[in-house]
Amino acid sequence: MAKRKQEPRLPLNEVRQLIDLALARGLAELEVSRGGTRIRIRREVGHAAAPVAANAPSVTPALGGQAESALAHLLTIEAPMVGTFYRAPSPTADPFVREGDVIKEGQVLCVIEAMKLMNEIESKVSGKISKVLVENGQPVEYGQPLFLIEPRT
Repeated sequence: MAKRKQEPRLPLNEVRQLIDLALARGLAELEVSRGGTRIRIRREVGHAAAPVAANAPSVTPALGGQAESALAHLLTIEAPMVGTFYRAPSPTADPFVREGDVIKEGQVLCVIEAMKLMNEIESKVSGKISKVLVENGQPVEYGQPLFLIEPRT
């Protein structure tokens, strides 16, 4: 029996780096070929702001129906990538925003560091910061809620 020549494979750490790169750049799809090996990374691209009631079911049962209606008008700003959350541009600087601040669409809310790159996260809506949901320096996952915003009408 003849031995079959084994195709070169991408090491697992390289695959993880490709996934991190795709997330850091906000790519919906990334395809890489090396020799006879091909890898395609695809993900669903969601919206940056979504109603909080869908994201916080653990809050509403504890407080009852009144809390659900009170939170229903708030929007959630979610992490568009995996990384480390920072509230300020540097350790000695003031935070970009605080609870109670009135913000404008396009205003920088925080920075997420991913693969040594600092990515400014901007608000998709104008309104008021109701709650900051992540502590400074904490790791965040893609889609993780970062801020609750009361949109301006």
